[in-house]
Amino acid sequence: MKIQRFYQQHQKTILGIMTGLLIIAYLFKWQQNFLLFNTLLALVAIIGEIPLFLRAASALKFKLVSIELLVTIAVIGAFFIQEFSEAGIVVWLFSLGNLLEELSLQKTRQSVKELVQLAPKAAYRIMSPEDRKGELVAIDDLDEDDYVLVRTGDQIPVDGKVVRGSGYVDEAPITGEAKPQAKKIGNSTYAGTNLTDGTLVIQASRVGEDTTFGQLIELIEEAQDSQTQAQRKIDQFAKYYTPIVLVIALIVFIISRQIELAITVLVLGCPGALVIGVPVSTVAGIGTAAKSGILVKGATVFETFRKVNWLAFDKTGTITSGHPAVTKVVNLTGDEKLNTQYLVSVETEATHPLAKAIVHHFASVTPFPTEQLATVKGAGIKAVVAGHHVLVGNEELIQAAGITNLPNLTPTTTHVLMAVDNQLTLALEIMDPLKETTPAAIKQLHPHYHLALLTGDHQAVAEATVAGLDFDAIHGDQLPKDKVNFIQATQDKGQKVAFIGDGINDGPALATAKVGIAMGSGSDTAIETADIVLPTSDLSRLPILNRIAKATMWNMNENISIALLTVLLLFIGLFTGYIHMASGMLIHEASILVVILNSFRLLRHF
Repeated sequence: MKIQRFYQQHQKTILGIMTGLLIIAYLFKWQQNFLLFNTLLALVAIIGEIPLFLRAASALKFKLVSIELLVTIAVIGAFFIQEFSEAGIVVWLFSLGNLLEELSLQKTRQSVKELVQLAPKAAYRIMSPEDRKGELVAIDDLDEDDYVLVRTGDQIPVDGKVVRGSGYVDEAPITGEAKPQAKKIGNSTYAGTNLTDGTLVIQASRVGEDTTFGQLIELIEEAQDSQTQAQRKIDQFAKYYTPIVLVIALIVFIISRQIELAITVLVLGCPGALVIGVPVSTVAGIGTAAKSGILVKGATVFETFRKVNWLAFDKTGTITSGHPAVTKVVNLTGDEKLNTQYLVSVETEATHPLAKAIVHHFASVTPFPTEQLATVKGAGIKAVVAGHHVLVGNEELIQAAGITNLPNLTPTTTHVLMAVDNQLTLALEIMDPLKETTPAAIKQLHPHYHLALLTGDHQAVAEATVAGLDFDAIHGDQLPKDKVNFIQATQDKGQKVAFIGDGINDGPALATAKVGIAMGSGSDTAIETADIVLPTSDLSRLPILNRIAKATMWNMNENISIALLTVLLLFIGLFTGYIHMASGMLIHEASILVVILNSFRLLRHF
């Protein structure tokens, strides 16, 4: 309905107006002007009651008895017995609670929009693999088996196979791996990835929405839609509590024949402390988590996380630094200092991520001037440094120069070799290292959770990366859908999984898991899709999150108990003659203050 949309779009403004009217009303009360006091509070009640009435009516159409129905009947009853202040305060509290909850539970779908913007829009279509003059066409105009030409810096527009050329492709949007992958004839490619070096001709096998990138967007949408059941905890009580209060009021009226008494039951039974207690606990818990370096997007996240028994981790950027680093340097022949100067001289001129890692590792080394520098696609660099012919690259480059005595290096690392004047002089091992905090965090988490590693990197690399750490399951070569399948299969067995990741490719897994946790250093897609964000990307925050989640849920249940106990005592006092409307309202408002103060206990640092 248009009215409901209007209230939803202007929720903050409307609550601000109601709050202003409430303050002005009490100023008039302080001046003994009860006419304007009651008038303004009646206006507050009317403004705030409209969306509550519409939601109550909508719920009744589906035979659902909501808390909005009780509030609506209580407000109408309060007007009938001219208790305008009670009507206004109850409606204002309910509106405030709704806004607090909306702010804490709000999940944006901006991530999907951003993914759509990242999707390829056009491609250079060619008639044959030998053709070099492509026609720029829209993605929708491509068909399977078409040939596309991709040059350095271009985005790969289709899923397919390389039929000509070679190069390096950044596949982070799909696999999450920071290290560019070498591509040559026969290798597969994914739409949405980027060619960082070389030229490729690709024959399309899947185009448009059928590509892995298109399925990535669809997976996120489906997973987010499946998690819209984040129903307010108060509604779990409403289906029981509301009918009970209505029946009690009806029984009171039948027995006493006093409509005022029955309405008083409705008014005092309208649980202001319950209405405000849950969202205030939520906000307090979220504030406490934020102080501890954890951003939480709603109370249901706390409730679910405390029941999690599996933690599934992405590798790159989550448990590792996300950037390649030199882990081993072997000087084979000659002066090591001079060799590193040759190496840095060449790599300083390169833009490849491995080159950057090498230059960073040898930051204190002064380079020589270089001449005749040339890139060998998919293999490395040739150059003349201080009069010497230098080769820097992979095994393929070195073997092509006739050098066969290659050193034994760790097979699960990336190798960079250097030859000077056709003699092998230096060998380096490069890998994405674990974050400094990862081993301690995993050790702390393992007694409480089953741990799984899900990564797009190769199985051998995945196992080598976490060697010595207590992981219960290690799965490499995982595409986004594979991660989703693992999480879904685990949850189908009755387990609850929290997934921790940082890349665009992690979006579906983050949305499918009961709780999605994103690294603050990760992609916007991961951050927007996740339920929880760790701004410092520090896994040691997870045990703290568990304690905060338990404390918040306990506090929330305490507030619910206080609210229900208050209503029970009000009813006992009302029926025994010890409490009347005025004193009942005082106790009613005092209970609201109690739950607010109780929630503030959460605002301590864990």
